[in-house]
Amino acid sequence: MEKFAVNLLLFLSISSLLISSTSAEIKNLEIRADARPMILFERFGFTHTGQVNVKVTDVQYSSSVSQPDPSRLGFFLLSEEALIQVIIESEQNPNFCVLDSHYILSLFTFKELNPPQSNSYNNSFPVTVPNEYSLFFTNCVPQCQVNMNVRTEIYNVDNGVDKDYLPAGQTKLPMMYFVFSLAYFVFLVVWIYVCITNKHSVHRIHFLMAGLLLMKALNLISAAEDKHYVKVTGTAHGWDVLFYIFQFIRVTLLFTVIVLIGTGWSFLKPFLQEKEKKVLMIVIPLQVLANLASVVIGETGPFIKDWVTWNQVFLLVDIVCCCAIIFPIVWSIRSLKETSKTDGKAARNLAKLTLFRQFYIVVIGYLYFTRIVVFALKTISAYKYQWVSAAAEETVSLAFYMVMFYMFRPVEKNEYFVLDEEEEEAAQQILQDEEFEL
Repeated sequence: MEKFAVNLLLFLSISSLLISSTSAEIKNLEIRADARPMILFERFGFTHTGQVNVKVTDVQYSSSVSQPDPSRLGFFLLSEEALIQVIIESEQNPNFCVLDSHYILSLFTFKELNPPQSNSYNNSFPVTVPNEYSLFFTNCVPQCQVNMNVRTEIYNVDNGVDKDYLPAGQTKLPMMYFVFSLAYFVFLVVWIYVCITNKHSVHRIHFLMAGLLLMKALNLISAAEDKHYVKVTGTAHGWDVLFYIFQFIRVTLLFTVIVLIGTGWSFLKPFLQEKEKKVLMIVIPLQVLANLASVVIGETGPFIKDWVTWNQVFLLVDIVCCCAIIFPIVWSIRSLKETSKTDGKAARNLAKLTLFRQFYIVVIGYLYFTRIVVFALKTISAYKYQWVSAAAEETVSLAFYMVMFYMFRPVEKNEYFVLDEEEEEAAQQILQDEEFEL
């Protein structure tokens, strides 16, 4: 049982780091020949009117060591605060079973399968103490394999009547995503107006940027509808499919646009070098893999055996892509510095260098905030305010889009590329002194 305590400690610790509250869609799950000591189904933020409905059917369990005790297999709820106490108990007691802990909210064990000798159970359990709880199944029988079909339905009751299947910290997300989608549609209209007004300065990259805005707006509107239908009915009604489609196109377009802008494609040069093409050939397939991992993570849940692995794949791919898109910007800056020494256009090259350096800083800031700061906000925010991290991420993303589009907007006389003869000598001196560094 010491091994069980260690497994419990590691599993609960990893789960608390990787999992945030998810929308508690009505889920039907199949568990087959599963001998894991702990299975996490989902995490949910409850109000004082919370309800948990668990239905298990076709229950079968057997152990190669001894006759299983049905009271050692069961479902329970565990809060974040109680997690530490449970871990301490598991370390102190070598024969510890989490079902014996006083810090859990026990729902039922297989001993309560009703009627007697039956292989099914169905019941609802009220949650009257507001908090964020995780729904677990535990198996304290050595080498015991379990087969069962599980249906979970978790929700809060609004106004004593309406079921809200979104956690307490996510009920504001449908309206928030809808508002941001409107902002991007307005942004797209403004961008189209700017492109029409300066049609002689429009390049191919600007069409891709317009497509990026459209996909971002559609991604947000599908996210809003997805969350709305889950909130009201417990199922996404197909909006989750559209969400993943638009998310894949949007993220792939975003990384592609950043790479192409970083190379200066279409507005500085009409072609891509071999190394720049290789970056795209790396980023795009990785985004396909990242989207697949995102679908698995979002549509299954931590109850599947490879769920943690898919999370690790997604994080690794995201890190690789974030690093890859930085290289073209650095290459462009180095190339411009080398060119400035020979072409005699110091002021123009200094303006371009300034632009790409600013873009480099903006991209780094965007990646840092959306990957590090947002994760920190999710970690430290109370469960009732989980929407804050999503709002912060969307606000910074909108600001990033606005800055990037403004910097590379189509204008007939781009202020960054105007050759000012009066500043030529000063610019040349700056470049010669090699004071321009990242």
